[in-house]
Amino acid sequence: MLSFTLRSGLAATGLGMALVAAPVWAETEQDPWEGLNRSIFNFNETVDRYAMKPLAQGYRYVTPDIAETGVSNFFENLRDVSNVFNSVLQLKFEAAGKGLARLTFNSTFGLAGFIDVATPMGIEKHSEDFGQTLGYWGVSSGPYLVVPFWGPSTVRDGAALSVDWVTAPVVYVDHVPTRNTLYGLDLLDARSRLLKAEQIISGDRYGFIRDAYLQRREYLINDGAVSVQYDSDF
Repeated sequence: MLSFTLRSGLAATGLGMALVAAPVWAETEQDPWEGLNRSIFNFNETVDRYAMKPLAQGYRYVTPDIAETGVSNFFENLRDVSNVFNSVLQLKFEAAGKGLARLTFNSTFGLAGFIDVATPMGIEKHSEDFGQTLGYWGVSSGPYLVVPFWGPSTVRDGAALSVDWVTAPVVYVDHVPTRNTLYGLDLLDARSRLLKAEQIISGDRYGFIRDAYLQRREYLINDGAVSVQYDSDF
């Protein structure tokens, strides 16, 4: 498990304050299981409030900034394996080539990925996962779904998690204590990076995170080519 309720919802800070200009989702169509989803959301929020967030705050407090950056770079480098895999499946060969180049340079000159040397070289990162791959080939997202201990998802993205799992290099670490340590450190790193981002949440947290997640997923699947629509009251 890589994060909790805020994980993917707050990844939408890439769209940032543009939420006000994003499409208005039909709740009954996108979220027909809202009652159940809200119950799971509240459970995840409780776990996050009393466990993950305090741990992330402690991690940020005791870890020097340069070490935090190195840890983040390390796990981002590992994720490039999945990025390359899914770029190939989507026939995005240029993106796959860039991902492979990033993985090569960062794993060698970047000392196992702790230093991001690829970005200053002008090799941009493309984030792809199997949920995006399914969306690329026309698989509908299905209803919105909140997964216990995981957070925002959809039926399509939830089903894709198993493929994302087997394409993650950490799962192939044979030494169990090392593998579990890497999982825990990745989780702490991901949660700590959301401490500032979550401050943009306003109003109904559940609705905000749901809409942010769905908008962000549409944005990623369409490579940013998303038409902006407004409701009649905007």
